[in-house]
Amino acid sequence: MTPGNNGASTPEDDDPFGYLYADGQANGAQPPSGGYGYPNSVNRVRAVGTRQYGQQPQAGQAAAYGQVPQQQGAYGQPNAHYAAPETLPGGGGSATAPQHQVSGGGRGGRGPNTKGLLIGAVAVVAAVVVGIAIAMASGDKDKSDSDDQAGTTPTQSQESEPNPSKSKGGGESKVDLPTIDAKALRLGGGATLTQDVKGAQSDGGIYVGNLNAPGSSVTWTVNGVPKDGLYTLFARYSTVDEDQEMTLTVNGKPFGSKLNMGNFTHAKGGDFAKGWTKTYAWPTLNKGTNTITVSCGDGDKCNVLLDQLWLKAGQVKD
Repeated sequence: MTPGNNGASTPEDDDPFGYLYADGQANGAQPPSGGYGYPNSVNRVRAVGTRQYGQQPQAGQAAAYGQVPQQQGAYGQPNAHYAAPETLPGGGGSATAPQHQVSGGGRGGRGPNTKGLLIGAVAVVAAVVVGIAIAMASGDKDKSDSDDQAGTTPTQSQESEPNPSKSKGGGESKVDLPTIDAKALRLGGGATLTQDVKGAQSDGGIYVGNLNAPGSSVTWTVNGVPKDGLYTLFARYSTVDEDQEMTLTVNGKPFGSKLNMGNFTHAKGGDFAKGWTKTYAWPTLNKGTNTITVSCGDGDKCNVLLDQLWLKAGQVKD
């Protein structure tokens, strides 16, 4: 092939896109007649620079290749096929009503309201914390009320124990302890029961006489002593003229001193009816059963009439 214009076998004919150039068109280059390998395809080839943009084909004229029939007016002009919602049947609202803009992820759009969500979450957490605090406070208050009630309620042992009250003698509480009349005592030696002298407080006015003989005695078996400790033994008796004293034995052991049976009423001339009085001693007793004996021992003065014996807790005088 030689340089120059050789007709149909020119390079423009070899170039399948030669028809797009002015020199190719001058040399008679033609676009391919068929589709680009697709059956029944239609190709509308137009030379470069001849395509018109923005023009609408006339009625009955098909749009040129590459042009899409315009369905709406130019930018900024209303579309003939569009009608505002308020102009449609049943449409409402004012033409000046604000339009809601869908927020998008673009730079000019609004994203999700994360600040509002965060505030809501914080409010929920705060409400939960306040609720837990109130519940715990209520639980503590209920627990506190329950503890106060339990502390003020007396226990069974507290109810069963006597209320202590000090006596003027410095003793312990006053407790109802056993008392015995003369006729319930166990007599020993020459002691006898009689009721010749008035003023005895035992049942029937009975008292123990004839205790002034050596070996005479009365014994009291005491049941129901509540606990070990110091007690006061009282004895009601009558004597005249001079003071008397007898031997006291507790649980088989002599007491530390004689039982003082003085003439505290100053009765004279054998008037035993005026000589009734009482005396006391402070023995130590065991819990449960104890034996107490008043006897006329060697060297004792036993000219007395014995009426009653009784106990009180602690060391008292009355």
